[in-house]
Amino acid sequence: MADASALYPLVFQPELKDKVWGGRRLADVLGKTLPPDVPIGESWEVHGGSIIANGAHTGRTLDHVRADLRSSLMGNEPAIEIFPLLFKYIDASEYLSVQVHPDDAYAREHTGYPYGKTEAWYIVHADPGSKLVHGWKRPTSAAEVEAAVREERLEDLLEYVPVMAGDVVYVPAGTVHAIGGGIVLGEIQQNSDTTYRLYDWGRMGFDGKPRELHVEDSLKTLYYLRTEGHTVQHAEMRVGGLIRRYLVACRYFVLESLEGEGDGEIPPPFSSFQLVSALSGPVRLVWDGGALELERGRTALLPADLGGCGVVAEGEYRLLRAYVPDLLLDVTVPLREAGVSEERIVALGGDREHNDLVPVLAQMAHTPKVESDDPYGKYSHEQTESG
Repeated sequence: MADASALYPLVFQPELKDKVWGGRRLADVLGKTLPPDVPIGESWEVHGGSIIANGAHTGRTLDHVRADLRSSLMGNEPAIEIFPLLFKYIDASEYLSVQVHPDDAYAREHTGYPYGKTEAWYIVHADPGSKLVHGWKRPTSAAEVEAAVREERLEDLLEYVPVMAGDVVYVPAGTVHAIGGGIVLGEIQQNSDTTYRLYDWGRMGFDGKPRELHVEDSLKTLYYLRTEGHTVQHAEMRVGGLIRRYLVACRYFVLESLEGEGDGEIPPPFSSFQLVSALSGPVRLVWDGGALELERGRTALLPADLGGCGVVAEGEYRLLRAYVPDLLLDVTVPLREAGVSEERIVALGGDREHNDLVPVLAQMAHTPKVESDDPYGKYSHEQTESG
């Protein structure tokens, strides 16, 4: 257990990324301070290289602090060289490139990086009529996609999905995708920036030249079947006065929204740090030993061993939060105990081809209930793993 003074909610210096498709709405929608006359496409809120902006660790990177605090910060996350998640906000004034991300195995073999990139989006703002690309409109193949890119008709194969504020989209590695213009979103992802650009709408980069494509790598990593379902239906439970909405759940992360009014408590994950970002604000985070004002659009990391953390707000508030889950104890058990159907739980994991919740629920079906002291009260972690 780390010294108590070393454990507190960490906030970071956002890293603003200028992009040819970026805009200015991170200021309007999320209160970000932007440099003048630059199209800002992304604000990287938290990743391993993020610089801490508050408290005793000010000026240090998250990875440096993680190396010191270890499980007190991370929870039961296995020993790794880099922080596992990246959370960012994106402002798209026009379509991003049509792209795909590799899975872990391909990334390790071809880039030397330990992670591929599975991600999920929470739509914070969408202009009327906004759409994004998510998957193929019908099953296709590498040969057909390669020909469509060469003949500049890839757009005909893509599935265009209308979205509005509050929608959630899960993007497993291998899914062809592109965020559309008029959309501001929060993105939780594996901590990887490996992107294979398949098609770029004939656009020029800042240098006036076409941006590089990565067709060969794209063809080797794409999922060619039609994606079944595009926006994820959330599952909901109440914790005191707090509405806890599960938005996406996979082996890499859980994404939730926490909504309430006045004072509340943020329920801790089974054993993980958590990232908490204020979609409205300010809110005050309160823990044993201190308090922190979290402005709209700012993100904090709550260490695993911090203990309980409260929320104080003058009115209604909404937070996004993400963490590395134990899918049994963080997702399936509490939702089952809250009366949520198996069908609704499974939906949080996307289509069956990529779904990490199906085997967890199958495991539960063959595991007897036991009395235990775990926070959910009905299942023993040791017994379910050995069963």
